[in-house]
Amino acid sequence: MDGYSVRAQDTYGASESLPALLTVVGDVPTGQQSSVSLRIGEAAVAYTGGMLAQGADAVVMIERTLTVDENTIEVTSPVAPGENVVQVSEDVELGDVVLPSAHRIRSQDVGGMLALGITEVEVVRKPRVAIISTGDELVMPDETPKPGQVRDINSYTIAARVTECGAVPVNYDLVPDNFEAQLAVAQRAFDSADVLIFSAGSSLSSRDMTIDVLNRLGEPGALVHGISIKPGKPTIVGIAKGKPLFGLPGNPVSAVVVFDLVVRPIIHLVSGLTESPAWPPVMAILSRDVPSVAGREDHIPVRLHRENGVLCAEPVFGKSNLIFTLVNSDGMMAIPMDDGGRYAGEQVEVRLHGGP
Repeated sequence: MDGYSVRAQDTYGASESLPALLTVVGDVPTGQQSSVSLRIGEAAVAYTGGMLAQGADAVVMIERTLTVDENTIEVTSPVAPGENVVQVSEDVELGDVVLPSAHRIRSQDVGGMLALGITEVEVVRKPRVAIISTGDELVMPDETPKPGQVRDINSYTIAARVTECGAVPVNYDLVPDNFEAQLAVAQRAFDSADVLIFSAGSSLSSRDMTIDVLNRLGEPGALVHGISIKPGKPTIVGIAKGKPLFGLPGNPVSAVVVFDLVVRPIIHLVSGLTESPAWPPVMAILSRDVPSVAGREDHIPVRLHRENGVLCAEPVFGKSNLIFTLVNSDGMMAIPMDDGGRYAGEQVEVRLHGGP
């Protein structure tokens, strides 16, 4: 605080009707060591960020003083020892762990380390995440699709999600529904990446070859093919030579849901974290009934808004191949697999888009 260095005991009992009179004997410029010493009944001008006068143990805020003359002030409110003063070791003590290992460095952590003169730390290299989109129907986003074609959006949506995780996305060229072509690209991507993601080709039709491709990359190969969620059931999870492998559904909503639930935590682990950073959900009142089928976990996009000061969640219904059901939503709500749905007026948990 800007004010005056004082001996706290010299201010005891001070009030506006009976102020304590103190003699100003100097000031302590910011950034300099104090050469001023206080005796009984004395004060020194103090500045925010500056040192106290020698013998002082508190600072009286300037707003709690009145100037009598150039050498005398009235203190209209008492202070306690240590008031308005940062104590030695108050922020961090010698021997404290400044930051634990396996910690994701935040902006405030940078400030804390620099305050202690720590200008370099060992970090884990950002993992490279290879993304391969497959399908004869795909064209680049800047092309005009012909009948039967569709622009590739999954590569770029997933890449943006990867960047949010602090990893480095590496997009590969679109690959047709041809096993040899997919295997060649997969092997090239696998050799240079830490995580491999296939978009589309994870279902069971004759055009879906992802699981066969992933099984050719090394042992043990695919571990999971299909999970009990909607959207996102035809999901593949595997590992080869210690590297995580994923086959995401081709529908964009499904791909994003599976990425957030399954892929994101794995990328954090590969990044050196022992658990995903906390991203607290928000609680909201559901504005409409949402039916569900028992035996699967449903994930529903919702739009948040306030009604009479209450946060409400409005379901955004749409097919899993319609990206704007996500664009027009703020987050996702989950319905457990043993639940038949949610009713309007119930409080629900919403997982916001753009988590850590």
